[in-house]
Amino acid sequence: MCRGCCCGTDKVPGVDHAAQLAALRTELSSDARVRAVNCLDACEQANVIVVQPSTAGRAAGGRPVWLGLVNDPEATADIAAWIRAGGPGLAETPEILDLYAFAPSRRIRRAVED
Repeated sequence: MCRGCCCGTDKVPGVDHAAQLAALRTELSSDARVRAVNCLDACEQANVIVVQPSTAGRAAGGRPVWLGLVNDPEATADIAAWIRAGGPGLAETPEILDLYAFAPSRRIRRAVED
């Protein structure tokens, strides 16, 4: 979860950034690790969340999913529900999350996903 240059700051107004991070950490405490990172270099998509597949998800063909413009509690809840269901490779991506999915540049993707 990006919390650097633009994401998680007043540059994205009207969002309780601390509550968003806390909600994901609370909702996913037994299912996934939520990490806040300084900047994912996709500022035009702030707030950005990258959902990495679990080991089982990766073995099943899952790949990281980049979600941008995650600026409302409903989107955050949809992401948490998908991760609890298994996430990339194990659970079908909910159609609503297609609205948030984007492909970062190869340079950014390589730096984060490797």
